[in-house]
Amino acid sequence: MKLRKVTVAAATTLVLALTAAGCGSDGGGTSSGASSSAGKKITVGIKFDQPGIGLKTPDGKYTGFDVDVATYVAKQLGHNPGDIVWKESKSADRETLLQRGDVDFIAASYSITPAREQKVDFAGPYLLAHQDVLIRADDNSITKPADLNSKKLCSVTGSTSAQNVKTKLAPNAQLQEYGGYSECLTGLENKVIDALTTDDSILAGYAAQEQFKGKFKLGGFKMSNENYGIGVPEGSELKAKINAALEKMVSDGSWDAAVKKNFGPANYQNEPAPKIGVIVS
Repeated sequence: MKLRKVTVAAATTLVLALTAAGCGSDGGGTSSGASSSAGKKITVGIKFDQPGIGLKTPDGKYTGFDVDVATYVAKQLGHNPGDIVWKESKSADRETLLQRGDVDFIAASYSITPAREQKVDFAGPYLLAHQDVLIRADDNSITKPADLNSKKLCSVTGSTSAQNVKTKLAPNAQLQEYGGYSECLTGLENKVIDALTTDDSILAGYAAQEQFKGKFKLGGFKMSNENYGIGVPEGSELKAKINAALEKMVSDGSWDAAVKKNFGPANYQNEPAPKIGVIVS
C-alpha cells in the first residue's frame, strides 16, 4: 500500500485554512466570515442512484453518506441545508460539470486519480473504499477476480472500475457499460449480466436495500483502493476551505456518525477516516 502526499504548498494552504476555520467559531457552528453566505444558494453535485452514497428518493429527498458529507461541508462554508441545490453528477459528466461551473463542488463517489487531477482539483480524501463485485447470491462460479474472464461484467460509463478489471485482473471479461448502476443492477437480477463492479461502499448500499436482501452478495475482493475526494474547479479557493471542514467533521465525531447511519445496516466494514491530502494507492 503506497501513500501519495500533497505538496508542501498545498499542505501550508490547508494549515492556514484550518487555522482560519478555528478562529471566531463556536463548538458546532461556522466561522463568522462563512456565516455571511447564509441564504446564498450553493450547487452541489451528487449521485442520484446510489443507495447509501447518494440517492434521490421518490419523495424528492436526498440521502446517503456523500449527501451527509456535502451537507456538513456546506454548513461549514456558511450555507444552511435549504441553501443547497442538488445536481445529478453521473460519472462521465463530473469533470465537465466542474469545468463549466455548473456546480460549486462534487461529492459523488469521486475517486481521486492522476488523470482527473489534470482536469479538476480535489479536497480530501474523505473515504477509502475498495473495488469489489456484486454477484447473485446463488452464483458460486465467481470466487476470485480471474473468474470474471468470459463473464458479462457491468459498470457505468466513465467509471474506472470496469477498466481496472479489464486491464489488470480479467482481460477477457465481457465489459458492458450502462448509464447508471441501477441499470446494471437490473441486468444482474435478470441474469443479463453476471457481475456488477464498482466500489464496495456502493455495492453494499445496493445489497442492503429491502427489495434486494438475500438476492446478491459481495465477492469480497479488494481489487483497488478508491480515495473519495470532493471535486472543485481547478484553482478554486474552496479546496482549502473544504479540507478544513472535512478535518472538523472527523474530529467532532460527525464523520463516524454518518458512516454508521449510512453503512451500518449493510454491515459494511469501512476503513478509518483517511488523512486529508494522503492518497492510498
